[in-house]
Order: sequence, then C-alpha cells, then structure tokens
Amino acid sequence: MKLFYTKQSCSLVCRIIINEINFPCEFESVDLRSKKTETNMDFYSINPKGSVPVLQLDNGELLTENAIILQYLADTSNTISLLPAIGDFKRYRVLEWLNYTATEIHKSFGPLFNPTLSQEIKEQIFIPLLKNKFKYISKHLEHNKYLLGDQFTLPDAYMFVMITWASHFNLNLTDMTHLSRYFNELKQRKSIQKSLEEES
Repeated sequence: MKLFYTKQSCSLVCRIIINEINFPCEFESVDLRSKKTETNMDFYSINPKGSVPVLQLDNGELLTENAIILQYLADTSNTISLLPAIGDFKRYRVLEWLNYTATEIHKSFGPLFNPTLSQEIKEQIFIPLLKNKFKYISKHLEHNKYLLGDQFTLPDAYMFVMITWASHFNLNLTDMTHLSRYFNELKQRKSIQKSLEEES
C-alpha cells in the first residue's frame, strides 16, 4: 500500500489514520505545483484530478478523496473504534461528522488558499464564515472529549488538520476554549505525533 501525499495538506489525515491502525504503508510525496511525484512520475497519470491524497492498494487499485480512504482504512482493518460496524447507528454519526468536516470545514478553506482574492475580502467574508463553523464545533465539544464523545474516531483526525490550517491562516480561535482543549488533547495522541514527525 502506498499513500501519495503533500506535506501540510489534507493528506495528513490519512497518514494519521494509517499510523493509528499501524498499517504498513509506503509514502510518496507530490509537488502539487509541478504535478510530479518525488520519483518524477506525472501525478496526473495517477490521479487525473491532480489532488492528494491517493491511496494505491497492493492490487494496483487507486482510491481518492479523504473521506472514502478513511472509511476504507477503518473497514479493512476492522477498527470499529474508528468507524463502528454496519448495523451500529453510531457508524452514521461518525460518517455525519466526517462529511461535515470534509464539506463544511475543509471546503470553506478553499477561498483562503486562493491568491487572486484580496486579504480584505478573505477577512470580511470567508474568515467570519469559517470561524462561525468552528464556534459550532467548540460548543459541541463542551460536553464531549472528542467529536463522538469519549472515543477518538475518523473525523477527529480530519478536524485536527483543519484546526492546524486555522492556525496557519492566523484565525484567532483562542476564545473557543473547548476547541483549544480538544486540539491540545489531539496533539498528545501518538499517531498524530508520529505523523507530524514524519512530515517535518
């Protein structure tokens, strides 16, 4: 199994889960500007969408999109603590948070990465929208250690990366005390520490 990744990108989420379940995996970095991998492969030949992550299975099959790769990893490893089994309604709560993180949080960062948008527009329009979503999450965490109560699950890995991005863009989230507590808790997790070390 091989993960095509880019440092400090959303592919870090998959690395965290790979380390969480202790799956053997190779990692090959991708330059998203040149669309070349570290072995000088044309990345478009691997993923015509041109984005990471991409998980290459041992049989040659390729999987893209964070939420799908995460589900595959949890199901293949039978790690029901990360994603409960079919038939357990908690599975859909995990997928609900995973979808929210992918579509509402991750995609909301898109304008902040856009160099053609002025900083003024970003600060007046897009940053307030994103901060409101983080406020919703912080309020939810008031009575929950993780997004799904006391159990670390797939969307927690995803949310860790999103909060890291917030710091990168200097979003002031210090008034969100429950979110800050949650982030500090996640930083102590061995799979997250290992993943950050591997990409440093």
